[in-house]
Amino acid sequence: MKRLTTNNTRPEPRASVKLVRCAIYTRKSTEEGLEQEFNSLDAQREAGEAYVRSQAGEGWALVPDRYDDGGFTGGNVDRPALRRLMADIDAGRIDCVVVYKVDRLSRSLLDFAHMMRTFEERGVSFVSVTQQFNTGTSMGRLILNVLLSFAQFEREIISERTRDKIAATRRKGKWAGGHPVLGYDVDPAGYRLVVNTTEAERVRAIFSLYLEHGSLLPVVKELEKRGWTSKRWKIRKGTERGGKPFTRTNLYLLLTNVVYAGKVRYKTEVHNGEQPGIVDPGVFQKTQELLRQNGTTGGGPIRNQFGAILKGLLRCGPCGSAMTPTHTTKQNRRYRYYACVSAQKKGASTCPSKSVPAGPIEDFVVDQIRCIGRDPDLLRDVLAQARDRQKIRTAELETEERGLGKDLGAWQREMTRLSAQFRPGEDNGEVVARLADLHERIRLVEGRVKQVRDQIRAIAGEVIPEDEAARALSAFDPVWGALVPREQARVVGLLVDRVVFDGVSGKVTVSFHPTGIKALADELAEREEEQVA
Repeated sequence: MKRLTTNNTRPEPRASVKLVRCAIYTRKSTEEGLEQEFNSLDAQREAGEAYVRSQAGEGWALVPDRYDDGGFTGGNVDRPALRRLMADIDAGRIDCVVVYKVDRLSRSLLDFAHMMRTFEERGVSFVSVTQQFNTGTSMGRLILNVLLSFAQFEREIISERTRDKIAATRRKGKWAGGHPVLGYDVDPAGYRLVVNTTEAERVRAIFSLYLEHGSLLPVVKELEKRGWTSKRWKIRKGTERGGKPFTRTNLYLLLTNVVYAGKVRYKTEVHNGEQPGIVDPGVFQKTQELLRQNGTTGGGPIRNQFGAILKGLLRCGPCGSAMTPTHTTKQNRRYRYYACVSAQKKGASTCPSKSVPAGPIEDFVVDQIRCIGRDPDLLRDVLAQARDRQKIRTAELETEERGLGKDLGAWQREMTRLSAQFRPGEDNGEVVARLADLHERIRLVEGRVKQVRDQIRAIAGEVIPEDEAARALSAFDPVWGALVPREQARVVGLLVDRVVFDGVSGKVTVSFHPTGIKALADELAEREEEQVA
């Protein structure tokens, strides 16, 4: 009899499943709806999480980090969450990237190809929840490229339509959207720009300041003293944007914005706009000419190699252009001149003030300074002009102080009203946020009010008695001879505001700084104290 045998061999244990660390990437092109409790990013992530759970038997597991880009286009890779994702892939922390649709990762075929190459090099797989394909097969790669091509095509069509609409809108003189600019508000009913009278006054003052100083940096410093900032506005969600301090960059953009002259720009085209201009066309044109003359230096101080003491002060009377120092050399001797910039650029026939020898006109200006100290009547005239300019500046500051007072009153009344709405134990988030914002605004404006009052007092203290001015100018001669050319240029710049040369009549007009004599007197007094000490 055969003996029955039993097979006692057990099945081999199943090999352990390899852990696949999955990262879900989500993206939405606009910020609209992101404030909702459950938004598009949440919906994309929920679908991705469900897909990862369905693959748990294959070892798939979610990494704890979220990679959500809300309000970012898929047309480029400049997205914070995407940068973090690619950094974690490079660090070897991720094995699989999961998206809701391919175009959530990218709408650019070239960018996507670069990312796929990185994925392949790092051994990272890619999954789209709603579009079934396998990047491990040639057919899957073909389908992926077709999907991406249509995504990029859709993005480019949308961009073309948007550009065409903006171009047509601008050519009709309409505002085509974008950030509001200082001096205007956006009319929600008509989607057009309407003048904000308070801000418009500030814009005109900024243009005047630039024409007065002829340089961006001094204007930036003055605006900082006044506490003036760029345009502040609210987006649809109620969040405030803008209100940043002025820099040379955003000041330059303001001064070159054709909107203020009642125009609109599309690329290189300029068209008449629907909005009224708030800056006089002549003022706007002079500003553009001065900006072009200053070029990349922004009107800042440049090296004065040959001691041209009227550099930056001398202007051409007939055309209004600056006159820049230049020189020629003949037989090892240097001859200095001041030449009209317009005549240099456009030809000598465009302006009668072609050039003027540097020595005679510099001596004339220095003699004018000496004459002030010697002629009591001339000194009184100069001081009277200084007092007139100080009165104008004081009136501007007092107007600003009244405007700031109105703002403070309105905000304090709003704080009183909001404080009455506060309910202990309830959700007062919006009220608290607005109260905090008002507190910050009031703090900043109160600081500016103090600055304005200090400036008014400082202007009052800049008025110099006639005898003190005469004493300061009488010391000009001995001091002048002891100065090197660079110091001479600084002292002249301290006293002289502008020198205008008329090449037709040969007339030279000198305008003095309203506070220059006072500054010179203070400086001389400090020197005397140092010598005594």
